[in-house]
Amino acid sequence: MLIDTAGTPIPGSDATGTLTIAEVAERTGVTDHTLRYYERVGLLAVGRDHNGRRRYTDADIGRVVFISRLRMSEMPIRDISRYVELVREGPRTEPQRLALLEAHRASVRDRIAELQDALGVVEYKITVYGGTCGTVNP
Repeated sequence: MLIDTAGTPIPGSDATGTLTIAEVAERTGVTDHTLRYYERVGLLAVGRDHNGRRRYTDADIGRVVFISRLRMSEMPIRDISRYVELVREGPRTEPQRLALLEAHRASVRDRIAELQDALGVVEYKITVYGGTCGTVNP
């Protein structure tokens, strides 16, 4: 059975401990089209069964989750590709990987600060209008 990133067993994985592309898409929220794209551009190297169908392992799913978090934080595909390339080159590239992630972290922090400033303006306007500009449905 596969284990998700929180350490919880993933129900439905087969006896070999792998999942199909549809199962991975459902469990991770990453579309099958995107999963195929990640494979095509070299971000994933997914094994195949005897019929040629993709079978995702724990490590594959972990990488999908990691890549999706990097994409969520707006890391460009070229930077993710560089990171994956460095991983494949082995432990000697850890300093370069660390530098890449630290640079991205700085970028994410800058965007968070910009969003906090923007949120402050929105909250100010809501206060000015006394809430009469409408409510947001959760």
